[in-house]
Amino acid sequence: MAAPTPAPDGLPAGSVPPELVGRLRRQLAFVADEVENEVRRQVPEYAQTEGALEGRLRTGVVEALTFFVDHVAGPGEERAAIKATYYELGRSTAAAGRSLEAFQSALRVGGLHAWRLMGRTAEDLGLDSALLSALGELAFRTLHEAAESAAAGYGEARLRDSGELEPRRRQLLALLLGERPAPPDRVRELAHGARWAVPEQVAVVVFTTDPTDVEHAPRTPAGALADPDAHPPRLLLPAPDGSGRFDDRDLALALGDRPAVLGPTVPLAQAAQSLRWARRALDLAERGLLPGQGLLRCAEHLPALLLRSDEPLLAHLAAHALAPLEAVPEAHRDRLRETLLAWLLGGSNVPDTAARLHVHPQTVRYRLRQLEQLFGDGLHTPETRLALVLALQADPTG
Repeated sequence: MAAPTPAPDGLPAGSVPPELVGRLRRQLAFVADEVENEVRRQVPEYAQTEGALEGRLRTGVVEALTFFVDHVAGPGEERAAIKATYYELGRSTAAAGRSLEAFQSALRVGGLHAWRLMGRTAEDLGLDSALLSALGELAFRTLHEAAESAAAGYGEARLRDSGELEPRRRQLLALLLGERPAPPDRVRELAHGARWAVPEQVAVVVFTTDPTDVEHAPRTPAGALADPDAHPPRLLLPAPDGSGRFDDRDLALALGDRPAVLGPTVPLAQAAQSLRWARRALDLAERGLLPGQGLLRCAEHLPALLLRSDEPLLAHLAAHALAPLEAVPEAHRDRLRETLLAWLLGGSNVPDTAARLHVHPQTVRYRLRQLEQLFGDGLHTPETRLALVLALQADPTG
């Protein structure tokens, strides 16, 4: 006998039989057809739908039903998907000039009818009343989340049409990226007016732009805050490493061919720190000290950012740590620097160093004898070795 499918939150543990999930999946297309017909019958605005509107209605019905069944099968990431789908449906409803009330009516009618059909299937399997009640709560929670997301998307579209949304979002972004910590109450107030869901974590993207290239100006990804007129232009991405993750493809589509830097992911209250590190990385990339093509992620270059956080001090460290090499003719200095860095990074292992440099181990030993003459016993002390690694990593070519 097959083991019960793990139950999601809100359902009695181990109580959802696989037969229920399988039967619900097989009935999805039939239930979707029935729900569409019921919505058209009871909601006048949807009685005659065709083209894009008909496609959006079908998409909304199928997404909601699929989410419900997937959540019955086991908890996952479906909640973010259903919210995103209905947020866009709310926006498209406003763009089409249709009323939010009609859309919400369609949701209620469709949700009730879908539960009648799916609940009947659950009853046919002889499920107990506690499980039926839990399934009903899950169905109506799904309906509630869809309605809330649609209302948020509808409200954003209306605000955008009135020209009020972008100024509000610019004001919110300025507050979050300001030098002083943003008061949480003020953030929530502005976020509500800007139709922006307050995330726990964010990351800032900065990018280069050509002010004359209006035709290919970067677009703002859904859910992000943007200020393309700032120096440098920037985006604030919500929850980049969580359920709202923005991957490289999303940002590439938004930024086009512009080089860009994604700052580290930080708590919302530290958004200004992510901006500061991203700006620093962009400066280093423009100077050729970090990769300058495509999307550069600060999280992959933290040592370089740390080293370059105080460049005058770094230069002083390098001059002091590498001073013994000044006694070597310039023609041989680079080879010794290269060998010293490879040897230190390779754990003082001569064969490994030789493999890194593609030379014979005897060549490495010869160069190491020269380095020991120059640096003395300090070459083997932890403090000197650390200083040498930092100095050589900062500018391995000298």
